[in-house]
Amino acid sequence: MLEDNKVKIAYTIVERNKDGRKFWVRVGAAFVNRDGSLSVRLDAMPVNGELQIRDYQPREPREAGAREQAA
Repeated sequence: MLEDNKVKIAYTIVERNKDGRKFWVRVGAAFVNRDGSLSVRLDAMPVNGELQIRDYQPREPREAGAREQAA
């Protein structure tokens, strides 16, 4: 299995015109090669031509957090 520090996520940042809010949209994944370079696999192409490559950060499911707060 891949080490967490070798897995990265590819995002594009989309700004909504009405309220100016920005949304991070996951568009793919990136993997660190032995020589330190990146291989990127995109599931979608950002129309703005910009990518943010970030370290993978596992997140807790949203439902679990809501259940804990309700208890």
